[in-house]
Amino acid sequence: MSHRVLRVFLYEYVAGGGTWSGASGSTSGINSAPPDGSLLVEGAAMIRALAADFGRMDGVDVVALRDARLSEFQLPGCRVHNVAGAADERRLLIEQAQLADWTVLIAPECDGALLARCRWVEQAGARLLSPCSALIEIAGDKHRMAELLASAGVPAPHGIVLRPGQQLPADFEYPAVIKPRLGAGSQGVRLVRGPRDPVIDEIREAQLRDLSGDSIAECRLERFCEGTPASVAILCGPREHVALPACRQVLSNDGRFRYLGGRLPLEESLNRRARELALSTVRTLPPAIGYVGVDLVLGARTDGGDDVVIEVNPRLTTSYVGLRASCQRNLAQAMFDVAQGCEADLSFGGDPLEFTSDGTVRVGATIP
Repeated sequence: MSHRVLRVFLYEYVAGGGTWSGASGSTSGINSAPPDGSLLVEGAAMIRALAADFGRMDGVDVVALRDARLSEFQLPGCRVHNVAGAADERRLLIEQAQLADWTVLIAPECDGALLARCRWVEQAGARLLSPCSALIEIAGDKHRMAELLASAGVPAPHGIVLRPGQQLPADFEYPAVIKPRLGAGSQGVRLVRGPRDPVIDEIREAQLRDLSGDSIAECRLERFCEGTPASVAILCGPREHVALPACRQVLSNDGRFRYLGGRLPLEESLNRRARELALSTVRTLPPAIGYVGVDLVLGARTDGGDDVVIEVNPRLTTSYVGLRASCQRNLAQAMFDVAQGCEADLSFGGDPLEFTSDGTVRVGATIP
């Protein structure tokens, strides 16, 4: 007796051809330059790991898109469709999502890149194994997200919105962090030590431009929070949310907060606090399916009174590459099971490990 093959479509914005058209998905422009930079490095690491895990599941056919300018980028065991232009990307994304049983979307929140593609899939009537547009719309706006959490009693840094060209207020608490209001990860994020910090001019000229490079966007100025930077991935489904082990984030110390990778396990008391706060965060948001990442700072108080949520990532995050290495089961299978309302078969353990943003994992790392 034959069993039906399950088709899973994986889309990652940078490696999958999104930069042909830019973030908004317009098909009118032509961008001939091949993608590069940190977003490509992290995106390639994520989809490579996810494709490998889905590929190990019995009876699953894995399909993905690849930017035609990245012919050297390989996804073994995955059927790949090349994207040769902006119109090509949108057509293939919608087509493959409609043909698939489940679609996983990975894209930066910058300038609505993830939101636009999520809406394409929803409007096409396809089924997502990643968060819906309602959640993406909230999480993609860093100020709106923080205000929503605070109003729900979930701790988030105090912050204000700065319009383009607006001076930093003298009465704000410094040092502070300035970031694009609509951003992703550490793109454009800087530490400012006061309202006259010379880094402000540099930020205005370069750091806060949107992905198209055409305009200076609004930004958020928020209180700098001391503590241990951490992230928690939540597998979300209709019956339950499952918090995976917390990872310590490794960030650059140059005031740019560049994401370099992570380490795990986290000390148990910090792990417990981080997971509880991450679950409280996700429960305040629209119902989610799939993988959601929560970035936090765990403060000095042992009761968690200084812990804060920095942002929510409504998509797969780079932590996936470390978590899958620590997981003694198939993490993609667990994500799939939770999304269907089933109980996840999960077990983590083994030696400590660290991972970098390019997907490299080193087992047996010394965790400070």
